Amino acid sequence: MAPPPPDNDALLGRIAVHTKLLTPAQLAEACDEQGRSGGRTRLGEIFVAKGWISPVQLQKLLAAQQQIRAKQAAKRAEAVVAAAVPEPEAAELEATEPKAAEPEAGVAQRPLAAGRTRPPAPAATPAPIASRTAPETAPSSAPPAQPAATPTVRPVVRGETSAEPLAALHRVLRDGVAAGVSDLHLHSGAPPRWRLHGELVQQGAEPLAAAHAEAMLRAALSPEQEAALDADGQVDLAYTLTGVSRFRASIYRQQRGLDGVFRVVPNHPPSLTELSLPNSLARLTNYHQGMVLITGPAGCGKSSTMAAFLNLVNAERSDHILTIEDPIEVIHASKRCLVNQRQVRVHTETFARALRAALREDPDVIAIGELRDLETISLALTAAETGHFVLATLHTSSTIRTIDRLIGVFPPDQQNQVRTMLSESLRAVVSQRLVRRADGSGRVPALEVLVVNKAISNLVRENKTFQVRSILQTGAAQGMCLLDGSLEQLVKSGAITQEEARRHCDDPKRFGGAGGTA
Repeated sequence: MAPPPPDNDALLGRIAVHTKLLTPAQLAEACDEQGRSGGRTRLGEIFVAKGWISPVQLQKLLAAQQQIRAKQAAKRAEAVVAAAVPEPEAAELEATEPKAAEPEAGVAQRPLAAGRTRPPAPAATPAPIASRTAPETAPSSAPPAQPAATPTVRPVVRGETSAEPLAALHRVLRDGVAAGVSDLHLHSGAPPRWRLHGELVQQGAEPLAAAHAEAMLRAALSPEQEAALDADGQVDLAYTLTGVSRFRASIYRQQRGLDGVFRVVPNHPPSLTELSLPNSLARLTNYHQGMVLITGPAGCGKSSTMAAFLNLVNAERSDHILTIEDPIEVIHASKRCLVNQRQVRVHTETFARALRAALREDPDVIAIGELRDLETISLALTAAETGHFVLATLHTSSTIRTIDRLIGVFPPDQQNQVRTMLSESLRAVVSQRLVRRADGSGRVPALEVLVVNKAISNLVRENKTFQVRSILQTGAAQGMCLLDGSLEQLVKSGAITQEEARRHCDDPKRFGGAGGTA
């Protein structure tokens, strides 16, 4: 067995893979060759000798490696400073900062290529989930917080020591979760903001200095994620704060500096009841082949609804569930099913590559975090046709537009064939919106549900999807409904107001108005 490469070479290899200059297979091959040479040849020299990178690219990799090493050294120094901080500050830091030697529960360690070693983790860096980002969460499973009891963000202020950025970030996240928010925004040069019940609310008047914002956000990143941020200007990840919540984070560079958005993810798979969804949707998880899609605009809870569906399958069937996500959000422990969760850019390069491999991994249920492009949609349809049950999300605003989008992404000369495939493999579409409650205590889902029967299958095949609406209106006995019908029921029950229904409806005249959503 080849000896592992030196720590510096191992880091250089990870940077090369993260910046897409090398594939994991190429890195493994180079590590083997270095081992055969007894470690006398550096990895960078092997990369150049094989023609995988140029000497200029190697110099850039070495510069990035040097930057990361300097940051690691700085973080170790910060840990020493933190240990010397007098009480009560040291106690607060110890309570809020995870120990490097004890990774957080439920956080998978990122696998390394053969022949590689993991460099020592910085003492102040949290262990993020084997992670990028869904997305999206449905109404919080926790009881809705009252606005009057909403705590205020405590942003980093001048005078804080360099040992505090991670503790400050954890305070912001902890306060937001306590307030029941769905998203937390940290922006350089602007005050922090929360998205509470769909509204973006400013917290305090003090802008967050760019240096403080960058220190807080970088404290949440692993060395590999920092390398990706420095190379690409953005990075997506999942982040776990033990005892508080999980978060899907997007950190990116903009004109004023570094910004970050953290979306709260449930610690456990939610139930339909916790999401205020009708229990009748549970029957959509009974299919053993075909495709069920969950659609809607960004931030409408698609990922949480899919997590609830997967939780039902996991509890009631004895199957192999394979999820492909970006990043992994809700963690599903195996119950009656065997559950494997893969993350794009960590466990596989792309959704499409993972789907091609999935067909050889004996899954019964394949869950796809998002249908993003033609190749992913094509492979998902193929999986549904070949006897797999496929669950996926898609950014469309109605069930009919979902069908049109799936067909329209293909070239014109392939669309007739795709209509036939879709008419045979599509089982149901759930399109949802999150609508503010009348009492302002939270949001409730409004649904449009399409269950594919023979009539709808024929309309899809014959390119007459404009006639599907009439079947939705008359298909209540089969569990179908229009968005406007769901909104009308919510108005009648007093859950939402007519004004709120008009903001989301397709036919505003139904709610006494003249304008609605497209």
